[in-house]
Amino acid sequence: MKPKKQLDTSSHKRKKWKTILISVGVILIIIRLLLPYLVLKFVNKTLAGIHGYYGHVEDIDIALIRGAYQINDLTLVKIDTTKKQDSIPFFTAPQIDLSVEWRAIFKGRIVGEIEVEQPVLNFVQGKHKNENIKQDTTDFKEVIRKLMPLTINRFQINNGQIHFRDPYANPAIDVALKDIQAKAENLSNVNDSNTVLPANLHATAAIYGGNLSMNVKLNPLEKAPTFDLDASLNNMNMVSLNPFFKEYAKFELEKGTFSVYTEFAAKDGAFNGYVKPLIKDMKVSKEGDFLQISWEYLISGAKIILENKNTKKVGTKLPIQGRFENPDAGLWTAISYVLKNAFILALQPSVDHTIDIGKVHPPSEKKTFLQKVFGKKEKDSKKKK
Repeated sequence: MKPKKQLDTSSHKRKKWKTILISVGVILIIIRLLLPYLVLKFVNKTLAGIHGYYGHVEDIDIALIRGAYQINDLTLVKIDTTKKQDSIPFFTAPQIDLSVEWRAIFKGRIVGEIEVEQPVLNFVQGKHKNENIKQDTTDFKEVIRKLMPLTINRFQINNGQIHFRDPYANPAIDVALKDIQAKAENLSNVNDSNTVLPANLHATAAIYGGNLSMNVKLNPLEKAPTFDLDASLNNMNMVSLNPFFKEYAKFELEKGTFSVYTEFAAKDGAFNGYVKPLIKDMKVSKEGDFLQISWEYLISGAKIILENKNTKKVGTKLPIQGRFENPDAGLWTAISYVLKNAFILALQPSVDHTIDIGKVHPPSEKKTFLQKVFGKKEKDSKKKK
C-alpha cells in the first residue's frame, strides 16, 4: 500500500496535467474561433493595399483538416485619379478556395492549389471615346503570393465570365465570354518531369453560340515565356455583336458567323505562330443615313471581292513571329493570304498543327511579293515621319 503522501503527489500531478490539457484545449478553441476573423482582417488589409483599387471580402471560412481557407464574396473595384470608384466591379468571385495540394505531399513537395467559383472579370470602356480601357496596374501575382504563401501547383476556374463593357454607348455594350472552365496543373513541376513543357492548361468557354477551346503546354519555371498553344473559336453568331459593330465600326449585320484558329509557340524570348479568322455567310445591313449606307456598301463590296467562291467564306491566315520585345505582325503576308484565299484556295476551318516549340526561331528576312513591291515605300514613309 502506497503512502498517503505519494498518493497526494500523484493526484496533484494528474490534476496539474488535466488543467494544462484543458487550458491548451480552451486556447486552441479560442484561436479556432478567432482565426476566421484574423484571416478576414489580413485579407482585407492585403486588398486595401492594392494601388488604384478598392477590395473587400465579406467572410472567411477555415478548414483546418484540409489545410485550407475559403474567401467568400470578394469584390475588387477600380478607382480613378479623382478617387471615384467604378460602378461596375473589376473582379468578383463568390468563393475562392486556397488549400494544400495533398497529392503533392506524397511526392515530397508542399505546394498549394486554388479553385475559383463563378469569377467575373469586367473591362470597362472609359466615358470619353479617346480614352482607352484603363490599364490593369495591379500586381495580382504579388497579391496571390500574399494570400497563398505556398507555391501554386494547381489552379482551377469554374463557370467564369469575362466582359467588355461600354456603358456610355447607345445602346450599352456588353460583350461576354461565359461558362469559362479552366484547369492548370503541375505549375511547379511536382511530377519532376524532364520534358521541356511539364505543365498544362486546358480551357473552354461559350460566346454567342460559338465554342472556344484552348490547350497550352508550358514551363512556368523558365525565366523567358516558354509554351506551346493552340486555340479555336467555332461559329460565333456575329449578329449578337451588332451593338459593338454599330458603336466602333459604324455598320450592322443581318447574318454571319465568325471562327478563328490560332497556334503559338515560344522559347528563349522568341515566338512563332499564326491567327486564322474565317467569316461565313456575312450579310451587311443597308440601313441608316447616306454616309452609313455608303460605308456598309463598301464593306459588302470588300466581302464580295475577298470571299472564296466555293465555300462562301472570307478568311486569312496571319503569321506572327519575332521576339517579345519586337513582335512582327506580318501585314503584307496577311494580305497575301487574303488574296490567295479569295482567288485560289479555301482555308481549312481547323487548327493546322504546323506550329510547335521545336520550330520557334528568330524571324527571317524573307519577304512576300507584296512586301517587295510596297515594303520600301512603307519604310520611307516611316523615315519621313
